Amino acid sequence: MTAQVLARTFGATILLALSWGAAAAEPIDTVLQWNEIAQQTVAPANPLVQSRTMAITQLAVLDALKAAQAAAAPPSSFDAAVMTAAHDALAALQPDAAAALDAALDAGLAKIAEGEPKIQGIAIGRTTPADLLTRRKGDGSDAKVAYDAASGAGVWVPTPPKFMPAFAVQWGSVAPFVLKTGDQFRPEAPAALDSTRYIADLHEVLEMGAATSSTRPSAMTDVAKFWVISAVQGWNPAARQASLAKKQTLLENARTFALLNVAMADALVACFDAKYTYKRWRPVTAIQAGIGDIKATADWLPLIVTPPHPSYPSAHACAAGAAQAVLERNFGPDGQALTLTSSAAPGVTFEYASFAEIADQIDNARVYGGIHTRQDQEAGRALGQKVGRYVWETLAQTTP
Repeated sequence: MTAQVLARTFGATILLALSWGAAAAEPIDTVLQWNEIAQQTVAPANPLVQSRTMAITQLAVLDALKAAQAAAAPPSSFDAAVMTAAHDALAALQPDAAAALDAALDAGLAKIAEGEPKIQGIAIGRTTPADLLTRRKGDGSDAKVAYDAASGAGVWVPTPPKFMPAFAVQWGSVAPFVLKTGDQFRPEAPAALDSTRYIADLHEVLEMGAATSSTRPSAMTDVAKFWVISAVQGWNPAARQASLAKKQTLLENARTFALLNVAMADALVACFDAKYTYKRWRPVTAIQAGIGDIKATADWLPLIVTPPHPSYPSAHACAAGAAQAVLERNFGPDGQALTLTSSAAPGVTFEYASFAEIADQIDNARVYGGIHTRQDQEAGRALGQKVGRYVWETLAQTTP
């Protein structure tokens, strides 16, 4: 089943598919609750920072829960450990949100009976984020690296209309969480500029991805705008829904969300390694310049504003491939019933029957948005799937 637009309304934007308040009669799973809080907290950051923060937070939650379950007498409160670990990781990495996070933690801890289990759980929850944050210091995420502004056909340059400088040049050298290095699964070079494949792909973008395209179906316009949201904002709600449907335990959820967010974070490191290795120009640059049988069209612009980094491979596809690989291992490839909304497309709702459908839609979104070729998407998704499988096989072994 392909994803379909189910509804268009013009009320307030609904970013998340879950509402904890509406489910007050059900026991609240603190891992899911704080995954949603984390997702909301990181939303103002750029997609790469979002992925790093979510990976650290979910690893802290997993480590805290495992430590609480392994603790000798007196027993520890699992919920207190989870809440505190998530809070401390997020507050350290997103200090502007500290007040809101403090309020959420206070409200959560107030529901736990006073006593030694609560005290012990809080203590464990304080320890694991501190350890993780110490280990992640100096991981290269805040390094300042200048873009080697090479010139010539096919080489990335700032794109219209904003002509922003190269973004996150350093990210391919960030220390991964599980991968050995960012280039561990580096894809082959993209198709040559004069190849049949590249020209055909560019024709698709030229026709379907233009801001003024008369051939792009309106549903595809919705798709392109919908997936302006980051991978973190799209895949975590999908995983929460799948978790609720499967009725996973607290530990199963902690494991699932650690695997998901670490895989996406490492896939983006691998993606940016490849981006700044190949430095492939964006479709808008190629189309405006003219190439092959495509005449120079100086006023051509894509539907979506082009992100300021090289085209190959697609970052959204890298994260999607990783997420798909992990979630299919965790929940199975089919039989899902997932509903997603997007802050970037108010009133648009999509339903999916599998994680592959989400990834397929993301592939189409970036092409119909005019910012990637089809090969960018295919290479990114394949890279992400390799990363996702590797993360699963490596990290999942440490957690029953």
